[in-house]
Amino acid sequence: RFVPERMVPFSFPLSKCALWDPVPMGDVIGAHITYYRNPRVSLMEKTLRLAYRHAKQNEKKLFSCFLLGTLAVDEDGEGITLTIDRFDPGREV
Repeated sequence: RFVPERMVPFSFPLSKCALWDPVPMGDVIGAHITYYRNPRVSLMEKTLRLAYRHAKQNEKKLFSCFLLGTLAVDEDGEGITLTIDRFDPGREV
């Protein structure tokens, strides 16, 4: 699903020399991950239980954390799978 208000332009870091001409050419296009592929999310039960336990023990209603994983293109090339297998509670500072 294409959501233009959520799209954020990306840029490359500045460097002393460029391997290509940085002047924009052509029309602007959206490069959203779900435009051409069917996404699937796989979440490990251990990771979910760890995140749930951390949320229950936290006194604050809102807290920050990280769910880490890998992104892979399916063998048939038609879909992508995001496998979330690690939980990081982050730091308060």
